[in-house]
Amino acid sequence: MLAAFDLEFYEGEALSRRPLGAGWNVRFEQVPPVRKFRWPKGGGSFAGWYYSATTGAHVGYESWLERDRLILLDADPEVLGIASQPFWLHWHDGTRKRRHAPDYFVRLADGRGRVVDVRAGDRIDDAAAASFDATGRACDAVSWEFARVGVPDPVLMANMKWLSRYRRRRCGRRQDIADLLVKVFDEPVPLRAGAAQAGDPLMVLPVLFHLLWSGVLVADVAGRLLGSDSLVHTSGRR
Repeated sequence: MLAAFDLEFYEGEALSRRPLGAGWNVRFEQVPPVRKFRWPKGGGSFAGWYYSATTGAHVGYESWLERDRLILLDADPEVLGIASQPFWLHWHDGTRKRRHAPDYFVRLADGRGRVVDVRAGDRIDDAAAASFDATGRACDAVSWEFARVGVPDPVLMANMKWLSRYRRRRCGRRQDIADLLVKVFDEPVPLRAGAAQAGDPLMVLPVLFHLLWSGVLVADVAGRLLGSDSLVHTSGRR
């Protein structure tokens, strides 16, 4: 299986191509994209750059769906590194040569790699399905995870988009407020009431939302939209 695939990626400013078995251990979470992002005039791709609090750098995306997935990856405590369009995967499908650039390569806290392709289920044609199947087989061969992900839950995504506004470290720089919030929310307390206990909401809420983003505080972000009465409590992670 290893011999059936090649990886093509940037080493410095030059493209390098290696057999999968010789290139799987490259730190793909640190490589630049193998192809440029397109911003066609009047197009609907909505490409852009997202600042990742995880990496401290901008990560590219080619659609709003990819951007939403970036937000979820950025908030995942198990994710330590993210790179977009990290390599070309080359293979032969029995009829012709094929290649595919996965959307993201993710490095997990335990050292494992994860390759992520983002495509809504109703947008997968035969060619895309074949590419995802080949990518999954290549990942299996080198013990990477492979995930084809689609449209996230709308409630979860709305909450995470809101919290992502407070992802930067400057939002949590008031350590005195952060320490007080951890004490206030040692037991579940409604969001607004707990914030009021910690001081002026204008000063407290940005820190509270940063702690929710970073996982120090937790709330039910999947079941309902965050509101003043959302129960918040500590997660035990500082």
